Amino acid sequence: MSQTARVIRIQQMLRDRERVSKAIFLKELEISEAQFKRDLDLLRDQFQKRISYDAKTRSYYLDETDSGPDIQLAGPMYTAAEIHALLLMQDLIAQLHPGLLNEHLAPMSERLKLLLGSPDLPSEEIRRRIRILHMASRPVEPRYFRAVSQATLARRRLHIRYFSRSSDETTERDISPQRLVFYRGNWYLDSWCHLRQGLRSFAVDAVSSAEMLGEAAYEIAEETLDQHLGSGYGIFAGPATQEAVLRFQPEAARWIAREIWHSRQQRRIEATGHLILTIPYGEERELLMDILRYGQAVEVIAPESLRELVKLELAKAISRY
Repeated sequence: MSQTARVIRIQQMLRDRERVSKAIFLKELEISEAQFKRDLDLLRDQFQKRISYDAKTRSYYLDETDSGPDIQLAGPMYTAAEIHALLLMQDLIAQLHPGLLNEHLAPMSERLKLLLGSPDLPSEEIRRRIRILHMASRPVEPRYFRAVSQATLARRRLHIRYFSRSSDETTERDISPQRLVFYRGNWYLDSWCHLRQGLRSFAVDAVSSAEMLGEAAYEIAEETLDQHLGSGYGIFAGPATQEAVLRFQPEAARWIAREIWHSRQQRRIEATGHLILTIPYGEERELLMDILRYGQAVEVIAPESLRELVKLELAKAISRY
């Protein structure tokens, strides 16, 4: 951190706290005693700050008679550790979806480097030590993501062109975005669809055009969104109408015991080591995919309709071999 950034930080700490010990200054600023002394001298001599020392509590404080002007610098002040954390977060976002927010993150990284007082951006070191693997994620066009996120936060309607994979059709529609959801490596937009007159969840990667409109978004209560889009299983959820009861073999139970399939799931371990997982759901497609992922290690106990559906899918799979 540069000396200018440090003295502003010292001033801020003295403004926010009644007393600050030297040990706290050295730890939070990550500096030596000699650097701290030079910073104090600069504050007292050049900026006329009345900083006193209380020998009894071994701490510094800003004298009530202080009349010197506050040191001002545009933007927030961070410690070196905070700056490194922010740079790490930015690089992880860049790895998560390359180019998605680069227009905004790149200039911020440069300003953070200046505050850090170092020309080196540790991106390569971060990527050597922390790696994000993209499994089944679908890339999102950055300009459409920006339009979607801006409209969601500004509470404005969107006009989108959308490709529905289930129907293999492309439609144009006006929607009132409610919230963005990052689920299993992909972005979804929970919205009120003015074309269908109902709540829908749109895959942002399937949006091929997005324009923010001047009209205010139609507001949906949070509890209504959760009831219709968040209470069932997965992103294909509607209101939960059934409960799936799954029985996992002991060798799979060791993994399943730590997994969260649903916020209202229930688990219990049998004496044999088998795990019983109970999940509310409203639509079967995604639940079916997860069940099939575990093959012979899982058995659907209930409901019978889901059990029959899994049997049918397995029979179809076997017929191809």
